[in-house]
This record gives sequence, C-alpha cells and structure tokens, in this order.
Amino acid sequence: MLGTASKKSKNATGEKVMLIETAIGDAMGLGFEYVPQEITELYNDLSAYRAHPKHPLLPGQYSDDTQMSIGTAEAVLAIRGGATPSRELFTHHYLQAFWRDVRPGYAQRFYDFLLTVGSVEDFLARIKPTSEKSGAAMRAGPLGVFEDPHQVKYLAELQASLTHDTPLGRAAAVAAALMTNYFLYDRGPRSKLGTYLDHKVPIESWRWQDERAEKVGAAGWQSVAAAVSAIQRFDSLSDCLRWVVGLRGDVDTAAAICMAAASCSREIHQDLPAHLYTGLENGNFGRDYLLELDHKLGLT
Repeated sequence: MLGTASKKSKNATGEKVMLIETAIGDAMGLGFEYVPQEITELYNDLSAYRAHPKHPLLPGQYSDDTQMSIGTAEAVLAIRGGATPSRELFTHHYLQAFWRDVRPGYAQRFYDFLLTVGSVEDFLARIKPTSEKSGAAMRAGPLGVFEDPHQVKYLAELQASLTHDTPLGRAAAVAAALMTNYFLYDRGPRSKLGTYLDHKVPIESWRWQDERAEKVGAAGWQSVAAAVSAIQRFDSLSDCLRWVVGLRGDVDTAAAICMAAASCSREIHQDLPAHLYTGLENGNFGRDYLLELDHKLGLT
C-alpha cells in the first residue's frame, strides 16, 4: 500500500519533490559523463549546465535516466489506480515515455533497438535482459513511494527483469528504490543508509556502507554505491552533486540516483542553486511535468 511519507525541507521551487532533482542530477552529470579530468576540474561548480562534447542534447536537457524514471512514476500511478503490476505494464510505460519524446542519451545499441520496437509484445520477445549495467537502477527511484519495503523490492526486481535480469542488475535496482523509500519513511539516519542496504540487499561486489570514491563504471551497483557514499558524506544537495560529478565516469546516472534519494531526506539541505531549476528543460515533459508527477505521487 502507499503510506504517508514524512515531510522534508523544501527546495528552490518551494515544493517537496523527487523527479525534479533526478532530472537536475541527470542534466548536470550528463555534461561531465566520461569527459577528460581537466574539464571536470574546471567546470564542476554548479554554476551552469554544460553540453557534452559528444552528445547532441543541449545544456539543461535530461537523458534516459530521467525519461525512464518518468516511465516508472507513471507505472506507479497506474498501480495505485488499480492496475496489476506486470512486465507488460512497465514495458508499456517505458515505451510510451520514449515514443512520445524520442531523444538520444541512451546507450547506442539500446537506443537503436527502441527505434525498431513496434509493441510491448515485440519488445519482450526480442530484448536480451542480461545486462549488469545501470539502466534498471537509474529508473527505480519513484518505486520508493510505496510504504512496504517488500513491495518496493518486488516492483524493483520486476521492472529490472525487463532489461537487467541478472543478480547485480536486480540488486542495483532494488538498492536505488530502497534509498528513496528509506528517506521518505524515516527508516533511519543518512549515516546508516549503507548499513540498511547491506541488510536488505547484500551483494558480493561491495558493502554499501563503505565509501566509494572511485571513477564510476558502467555497472549499476557502482552508480548506486557512489550515490550512497555522497549521501552519507554530505548534508547538502549541492555538495552531494558536486562530489558525485567529480568522481568522473558514468556520473549522470550516479547523480540522478543520488539526487532522487537525497531530495527525500530531512537531514539534507535542499540548497541547489535556483538557476538549476529554472535552467532545466521545460517542454512537454520538462520541469512543469515533473512537478505535476511529483504532486500526483504525493510528494508535493
């Protein structure tokens, strides 16, 4: 069931939100994804969004991390409205989010695959869900609005089975979803987030409670581990975001996961600069739409 999430401090928009911060982390991190270290050192100060030297997206535009999180949020709303959770339900909402707003930013092979998909059935028949990368984790944050952690885990694994049906792929998705749930329902202090995840979703590769300050690789658990480390280390969104982006590597995903969870914490100051909100894209599925989704999820 959906419980009543705890209140938390407001951000620069005056709202209590999750998806806006997910998009800000994604859009900010995108400009620094796998760029040379000197670029990160020069420009990672949150003063402005940056275009990536190789991606066609403009500064302030988000990528697949946010688009797929929108799909998850819309699936959550459908489940709350009485729809039965299923692989078909999640697939429908992910394809819908992509088809109505086709954009680059996805892994090239998956993007090319999506362009050829004709239906939910076609997707499920042709997809090879053997990845351990971050796709299932990056979109899992909105699942944390459900109160029961067992339900959160079930839904995170269900959506992960579409594309990342591997032990590490599923575990990373569960951990990302439980991060937002942990803060929305006040399950403990931010300093114990990693310990909580070690209890709920242990993996052989890593102890979530340990700090990971290495370059973020493509594996989903690495993005989640970086996000957990930032949240346990810093008490402001700005510091979390700068630190994660400064790790280099797959930092748009790590930042999106980090911002989704950190924005739900009452212990973390919601101090992102106002220009990161106003500078975020605001087309049909941009800033205003994200605020509307947060409101429907019960976060505002």
